[in-house]
Amino acid sequence: MNPPWTADLGDGTYRNPVLNADWSDPDVVRVGDDYYLTASSFGRAPGLPLLHSRDLVNWTLVGHALERLEPAADFAVPRHDCGVWAPSLRHHDGRFWIFWGDPDHGIQQVNAPDVRGPWTAPHLVKAGKGLIDACPLWDEETGEAYLVHAWAKSRSGIKNRLTGHRMSPDGRELLDEGKTLVDADTIPGWFTLEGPKLYRRDGHFWIFAPAGGVETGWQGAFRSRDFFGPYDERVVLAQGDTDVNGPHQGGWVSTPQGEDWFLHFQARGPYGRVVHLQPMRWDADGWPVIGDDGVPVAVHRKPRTPAPPDGVPGAPASSDDFPGGRFGRQWQWTANPRPGLTVAHAGDGLRLACVRTAHADDLRTLPHVLVQRLPAETFTVETELTLDGGEPGAKAGLAVLGDAFSWIGLENAADGTARLVHRYAETGAPRERDAAHDRPAPGRRAQLRVEVSAGARCRFLADTGDGFRPSGQVFAATPWRWVGALLGLFATAPEGTGPAGTATFTAFRTAAPPERPARAARPA
Repeated sequence: MNPPWTADLGDGTYRNPVLNADWSDPDVVRVGDDYYLTASSFGRAPGLPLLHSRDLVNWTLVGHALERLEPAADFAVPRHDCGVWAPSLRHHDGRFWIFWGDPDHGIQQVNAPDVRGPWTAPHLVKAGKGLIDACPLWDEETGEAYLVHAWAKSRSGIKNRLTGHRMSPDGRELLDEGKTLVDADTIPGWFTLEGPKLYRRDGHFWIFAPAGGVETGWQGAFRSRDFFGPYDERVVLAQGDTDVNGPHQGGWVSTPQGEDWFLHFQARGPYGRVVHLQPMRWDADGWPVIGDDGVPVAVHRKPRTPAPPDGVPGAPASSDDFPGGRFGRQWQWTANPRPGLTVAHAGDGLRLACVRTAHADDLRTLPHVLVQRLPAETFTVETELTLDGGEPGAKAGLAVLGDAFSWIGLENAADGTARLVHRYAETGAPRERDAAHDRPAPGRRAQLRVEVSAGARCRFLADTGDGFRPSGQVFAATPWRWVGALLGLFATAPEGTGPAGTATFTAFRTAAPPERPARAARPA
């Protein structure tokens, strides 16, 4: 049986999105018969996720290229919308390369001989504010190397413009002051041009770049015989009469069989930026045509590539049994982690230290929340929590985290006994409030569940020994500015000295929501 949220329909076709989770600003490269994808990771660590596929439809998460964000001190606290923006992934001279723009620091790169590492430490290629969406090109015809980037107006005062540089072949420095390649202020109707990806084809330099804004934009293509222009432009993908809003910003890849495909995102509010796969061809004038004559496809024939190695359709893992007390690759911290956040122990299950903090009433400010993406549009997540130790005020739980958040879990009362609590905070609220009345938790243990329905509406439930019972009102998950809502696990304690206990999570499971019986019709 196919996983509940796989895109592979099992009959030689797929449905979009192929990655129905927040893999924002995707870029893709092929090496032999294998495809690799990276995406924005913003302020979370580890950053720069690395996904692998054999068919562009079924993907697995194989690692991260960035263990910690730099400058490390700037990311010791959560900076949810900062950090790694729109990376570009390339393979050149036997190495994998990733370039990205940090809007507050500049353009950085890492590289490795193998996608699984070891990756180099981040190298600052160009320092400056507002430098984003960097992409390199090594021109195999001439031996020259180039780099293009966009601008964030919030930091630089500049937008709607793409800047190009010559680059040293080792990818470590730029060789000139840069020149504007495309000024979209001169193109009628174009605004918010960003996210460029640079290619060579048939004697042209190609820049694939989106415009029009995240929610409502389109995908553009630009071409020139000379890297520094002038460039002609064309819209090559737009929403049309589909329900795929703002289909743009991604990467072009060719298969060994000579097919062309384009991966891009669609912004879906609390779910983040999900990834679609579009067929691509070239028209008689040599311009790309993406999707179904320029509009997104919903269902399509799969690429003609080898089947997944195990023959089983799949999607990146979200469930986790925490074998040996370790968490899987799908998890990230909300900031650079510090030692001692997890506690080693014999057996399975994740044991988090209850970290003392003055900000325990606002999960959005905590660097030690362990998070992962919402794995699908509708799903159920369940875990078991045990709160060890009786430190008053120590607490731990399962959260849905964004500009607003809600969590359910256990908290120690003044007498050291554990109680089931459910808390939430609205967008802009400085601290959490009670979402339901607390109740005793015998044995300091509870089963926790969140049922997520369409629109990311979250119903929290708990079982303290008498079966699952709903808690509080339904919570509508919210994104951050550029980041979708996240699932989170945490453990905290009030300020003080000495250890404050631990929280153990076991068998974190995500699954398709249970079938609900249809309501009986009302009598006439």
